[in-house]
Amino acid sequence: MGYDVNFLWPELLALLLVPIVFAAWYIRATRKTTDTLQRYPGLTASLPTASKDRAFLRHLSPALFIAALTLLILAFARPVATVMLPTLHNTIILALDVSGSMRADDVQPNRLDAAKAAVKEFVELQPDSTRIGIVSFATAASVVQAPSRNHTDILNAVNQLQLQAGTAIGSAILISLNTIFPDLKIDLGTADFEPRAPDKNLRNPAANDPLRVDRSQTIVPPGSYKNAAIVLLSDGEATTGPDPIETSRIAAERGVRIFTVGIGTAEGQVVSYGGWSMKVALNEDALRKIASNTGGEYMYAATGQQLTDVYKSLSARFAYEERETEIGAILVGVAAVCALASALLALLRSHRIF
Repeated sequence: MGYDVNFLWPELLALLLVPIVFAAWYIRATRKTTDTLQRYPGLTASLPTASKDRAFLRHLSPALFIAALTLLILAFARPVATVMLPTLHNTIILALDVSGSMRADDVQPNRLDAAKAAVKEFVELQPDSTRIGIVSFATAASVVQAPSRNHTDILNAVNQLQLQAGTAIGSAILISLNTIFPDLKIDLGTADFEPRAPDKNLRNPAANDPLRVDRSQTIVPPGSYKNAAIVLLSDGEATTGPDPIETSRIAAERGVRIFTVGIGTAEGQVVSYGGWSMKVALNEDALRKIASNTGGEYMYAATGQQLTDVYKSLSARFAYEERETEIGAILVGVAAVCALASALLALLRSHRIF
């Protein structure tokens, strides 16, 4: 994959005229020397044989010097490139929907079992340095595994997940945030209220905030907090708890990205259990909005294999990600090597650098 390179100080690129002029001067001087030797053949006959056989060394040393000068000028212009670098994530919260809709078998063998299988593979792919926490949500949300590097404990927690009633996506986001930031001061007693109408003052750090979240902390740009991320898997149909769109904005204010994974089909399926039945369908719009608010990404899985592939993709993303970074130091290093090689070749050829 090619990456664009930009310069923070592009005006310094005008200095590239210096190596161009030097190269033109060297070519002209070389041609003048060649013309002189052709005009006086006797001079050529008097040169040592070794000089004729290794004539290319005369040009290699100046070429390396010109290359070093060019690289230094490019480095002075402060080049910035988008490259793949190791991420800083050391905590990943997996929020899993265990509501009754996850009983649907439009994803084989059913949504919950497919999710468990995908999550287990995701956990196994994570490096030992990454802490993984598990949050399950139905009518309420709870931490079933605190962030840990022990894969055995994490997998055991996943195996023990059981279906329950209700879908509180907003509660899951708040609980996940509180797991990442224990000092966030979320009143968890308010995280299971019925959805309420949007309040125009909801995002103000007022005392009557319906979510009772301490919003006096400094607000940062969405997606700017790289030490942790939330991966939320659901069919997107919230039936209880606080508004998930509003709670996603709280995550955005803390810079935490939420990657949402949609499971199921848009046309839905009728699920029957214990004498009751309901139609469960995928609400992609809500999941897209949650991810968009936080600088994350929405991904869809229509089959168990697609779900596994989604988590594999996330695993790779959490290991490396595209980031803008200055690469001037690399150019300086290469320029130093070129300059040193140029000087050594000059010493070997004529026992002097100039």
